[in-house]
Amino acid sequence: MDKKEILAAYMPPQAAPIIAKWIDYFQCEFKIAKNRTTKLGDYRHPFRESGHKISVNNDLNPYAFLVTTVHEFAHLLTWNDHKNKVKPHGVEWKDNFKRMMKPFFELQVFPPDVHYSITVYLNNPAASSCTDLTLARTLKKYDKQEKIIHVEDLPIHTTFFLKDGRKFERGERIRKRYRCTCLDNGKIYLFNPLAEVLLETVT
Repeated sequence: MDKKEILAAYMPPQAAPIIAKWIDYFQCEFKIAKNRTTKLGDYRHPFRESGHKISVNNDLNPYAFLVTTVHEFAHLLTWNDHKNKVKPHGVEWKDNFKRMMKPFFELQVFPPDVHYSITVYLNNPAASSCTDLTLARTLKKYDKQEKIIHVEDLPIHTTFFLKDGRKFERGERIRKRYRCTCLDNGKIYLFNPLAEVLLETVT
């Protein structure tokens, strides 16, 4: 199975040849990684004997996988142009992300709502990275999973659990995050509104 066929299993198939070409052109080590709860993808710039490295989580839906892949390649291009002299998600990165997204817009690989959310995000100078909640919510609609419960879906004072078994109580929203109390140790944690939670512990 060649690179394009492997990529086509994780992203819209018509996008795979472009990404395969980028991997070869930039001589990038591209890894499809296991789920990481703290990040969807990762870029590592060349260091000593190693070249560019990109990894993207294997459990993302095809549109989220492609957006994350383009996000990381924009980091690669920004590093090539500026090294570490600019902000990770600054104007330079955003310009590269916009340029690298263009061929996929031309191929119309995204559903209208995803296309629209990406366009709004790219035209919003206040959005500092792809953690933009509107874009994240739109992409999550295409996850092939059972009903997912997010922290923002819960009424205040609701008790919930994480997959590791820890028990929390949902508190007030503080700016963009929810203040939740861990009932196991009494500590306060700030949760992303889209953090996935359980209403009962996993047995």
